[in-house]
Amino acid sequence: MSAAWVAQHQLLRWYADNHRKLPWRLAPGAGHIDAYAEVVAELMLQQTRVDTVVDYFNRWLARWPDWQALAAAALDEVLAQWTGLGYYNRARNLHKTAQIVTTELGGVLPADPAVLARLPGIGPYTAGAVLSIAFGQPVALVDGNVARVLSRWYALRHDPMTGVGKTQVWQWAHEQLATEGPAHADPASWNQALMELGATLCSPKTPDCQRCPVAQHCLAYAQGVQHTIPPPRQRTTVVDVQAHYLVVRARAQGQPGVGDGAQDLVLLGRRPDRGRWAGLWEPLGAEGPDAAGRLVRWAHDRGVTHLQPLPALVHVLSHRRYQVAAQSGLWAGQPENLPLPDLSSLAYVSCRWQSVAAALGQTSGLSRLGQRLLQSLVGPQLLL
Repeated sequence: MSAAWVAQHQLLRWYADNHRKLPWRLAPGAGHIDAYAEVVAELMLQQTRVDTVVDYFNRWLARWPDWQALAAAALDEVLAQWTGLGYYNRARNLHKTAQIVTTELGGVLPADPAVLARLPGIGPYTAGAVLSIAFGQPVALVDGNVARVLSRWYALRHDPMTGVGKTQVWQWAHEQLATEGPAHADPASWNQALMELGATLCSPKTPDCQRCPVAQHCLAYAQGVQHTIPPPRQRTTVVDVQAHYLVVRARAQGQPGVGDGAQDLVLLGRRPDRGRWAGLWEPLGAEGPDAAGRLVRWAHDRGVTHLQPLPALVHVLSHRRYQVAAQSGLWAGQPENLPLPDLSSLAYVSCRWQSVAAALGQTSGLSRLGQRLLQSLVGPQLLL
């Protein structure tokens, strides 16, 4: 038995005994997960921690158990269910893919790499995950965890996520599955074992080599360089962004003053389909040096009164930290005759009036920042 077979057998045996129980993962030898569930899980897991995804995945499958159910859902509902996961383009791609599978592929995702490559949001890694984990094909995948494991295994001195290092890691991943052996026989368990090893023992800063099932096959460990492989990547600078928001409300009973009723109406704008929070709804906002002035002028021109400050917010994304100043204001019209003003000057593509309670509901498509703004307006007692 070759050293490669021994290493594969040891890693697969470790995975069978030690893998985490996750809702999108079947036990080794228990068959293959449904392709729809695998796609949902992989798109959710991109750029997101496993412990965060578990609840989202369970809620998603309970609400939309298959391609047909998701394809029939409104995009607002899909985006609302995704709220909090970030990178909302993943949700839009998943919704588009469901519609393509339903209308063009007979409702079944095929085990065809060429077809998968044409679907929105499915790149080489996701295709490899679907083909191997859902369909049992000996197809490689490389995510950050796999890249780190293989980099240490072969003592790669280059960044495994870019350039020559990335090419080399993918080549090694393919080689593990290309010939007969334990990995080729069970590619679903093999790929998940590599990811699990990187997520648990072979961690970025403190690899637990004493407990690693394949440490004796690891060149980085043999050379004592496991703590410096892969080389550290340059951290992305977090940019501070000054943003201003205006929460325009209309009293449900047409009474003067700004109240705190959950049934009061709020004016929401929909963001364009590209960029941050693409396609989501939010109170009116603007960025830049004259953002506050533009919002105040917009409010003044339309008779919005009773401007009052709301508590300042700090809203952090992966690479941006939003310093948010906000005001609330009252629309002068009666709730039964509210206009839909043109918001193109504020870069919104459409608008709607909605009750505060409904806007904070689970199907409104409101951005997480938008939720925080409305919650700061009505108080923490209203969190729907």
